Order: sequence, then C-alpha cells, then structure tokens
Amino acid sequence: MIKYLETENLYDIIQNGDYLVDFYADWCGPCKMLGSVLEQLENVNIIKVNTDTHPALSQEFGVMSIPTLVFFKDGKEARKEIGFKSKEEIEKILSEL
Repeated sequence: MIKYLETENLYDIIQNGDYLVDFYADWCGPCKMLGSVLEQLENVNIIKVNTDTHPALSQEFGVMSIPTLVFFKDGKEARKEIGFKSKEEIEKILSEL
C-alpha cells in the first residue's frame, strides 16, 4: 500500500509496524522510475515523502540525494538506501530486515 505524506506526522504513522519511506521529488527522473518499482511490491507499507513539500523532514533524515529509501521497523530506522533500486534489490533488503 502506497500512501503520500501530506499533513500527517510521519512519526505517528511509522511507530507501529514496518514501513518503507521513499523520499522523492516530482521532477526527479530516477524517483519516477523507482515509483513504478514500488507499485509492484506487495505486502509492504510504503510512505512517499516529497522533499520539496517536506524539506525539514528530509533534512531531519539526512536526505542529501534522491531517491532515498528509509526502512523502519517498529518506529526505528533499520536501513537507508540511496538511489534507484530494482524490485529484486528492495525485496532482498526487506527479507534481511
């Protein structure tokens, strides 16, 4: 399930369960390619955070390049990946967490 962060508090959402947070921008080519990959994933809670509309949150998580994927387990950051990843790469990361 993909959810776009709007006015909600990210910390309230991720505190229970496992989440994949995708920091992206609409103008970013690799972000668009990654978005297509994320749509193919099943049984994954995905939250997309637009870095242009949430710059403070992006800075808080140390996002310097996009796309950046941050994996959370029970509210805690478990792993961070920068750049485009294939479906297989993301599924491998998820299986390792």
